[in-house]
Amino acid sequence: MTERTGDNSRVPPFASPAALLSDLLPDQAVLTNIRVLDIATFVAAPFCGTILGDFGAEVIKIEQPGEGDALRGFGTRTECGDTLVWLSESRNKKTVTLNLNTPEGADIFRKLVAQSDVVLENFRPGTLEKWGVGFEALRAINPKLVMLRVSAYGQTGPKRNEPGFARIAHAFGGLSNLAGEADGPPVVPGSTSLADYISGMWGAIGVLLALRHVEQGGDGQFIDIGLYESVFRLLDEIAPAYAKYGTIRQRMGADTVNVAPHSHYRTADGKWVAVACTNDRMFERLAAVMGRADMATSPFYATSIARVERRAEVNAVVADWIGALPQAEVLDICQKGGVPCGPVYSIEDIFEDAQYKARENLMEVEDPRVGKLTIPAAIPRLSETPAVFRHTGRGLGADTDSVLTSLLGLDAATLSRLRAERVI
Repeated sequence: MTERTGDNSRVPPFASPAALLSDLLPDQAVLTNIRVLDIATFVAAPFCGTILGDFGAEVIKIEQPGEGDALRGFGTRTECGDTLVWLSESRNKKTVTLNLNTPEGADIFRKLVAQSDVVLENFRPGTLEKWGVGFEALRAINPKLVMLRVSAYGQTGPKRNEPGFARIAHAFGGLSNLAGEADGPPVVPGSTSLADYISGMWGAIGVLLALRHVEQGGDGQFIDIGLYESVFRLLDEIAPAYAKYGTIRQRMGADTVNVAPHSHYRTADGKWVAVACTNDRMFERLAAVMGRADMATSPFYATSIARVERRAEVNAVVADWIGALPQAEVLDICQKGGVPCGPVYSIEDIFEDAQYKARENLMEVEDPRVGKLTIPAAIPRLSETPAVFRHTGRGLGADTDSVLTSLLGLDAATLSRLRAERVI
């Protein structure tokens, strides 16, 4: 893999310092010596870069001169002009401006590719080919190159050239049709960016698999992901159920198919809890803590099939019991009775929760431009090579000169000319 350059100062790990003998150096992280060129925009492919950067990869974010990635303006703006989304999700990335839609910009990019391991992109299919920097052209320069290509519908098929965002992917991928109340319209499934984040995660898996192949002596390759595919792949049995039995799952609100009770219930103090009885043993425990042990032996309620047939009745019994108690008491009774039950949290609740604090899921960091920030900590949690944090999302072009000087040997006069010609 590539030879890493950069700052070797000590940085705090995401994992608790008490759990480690010493802080990790960036060059001790698991993906050290992997260089990634992130020429993508917004979240989907760039989130792959965020994951790789969390674990030590040198990620060079390449943006259009003067305007930068649209993610800089998406979300809550801060006093530095960039948004909280940018500061959090572009962490650990160097930022370079480079106009790939110019001959000299494309040539500089090719030279960077020759010294890199991975390229992340999410342009419409054919765009990079038009600029002369498509995968085949880049592979001729670097046969070991791994390229992640994320687009709305993938690189092939009749819709390959159509634009799309996560909301469209949720709809086309079948997720939106399942979100909402049975008698209401399809709704946003939690976050309008869900498909973007999931695609970034699939992308990271693909990149790591491809890098493993290179490590074993194989050639580079590209990973092709359509946003809609990322959500469709997570929809459990809806495809085989339709193919074999013609079942078309409909919206069920907080309920779920095949099991009951498995829903959200309001407590006496106006809060909510989630209850998950995925099998008969769990229901037996719930029936016991509700004081309705008879339900666990009744032929009308004892099995999952019977409870699904009487879903409304079962939900009413559970709702009545939970609705008569405050949330804290419901949680305590269920915990002692071995019943899977959890609070339905807002972000305010999350910030106060002891489990989040114990796991250090929220990380306080200092940004040189806006001061103290709290951002989600990296996952997964590795016991020997945990993630490392170096910095939040940087200003536009903050590392242009240092990257182009250290990797390509460009001098000050050349950088000044390129900047005047808006190549960088």
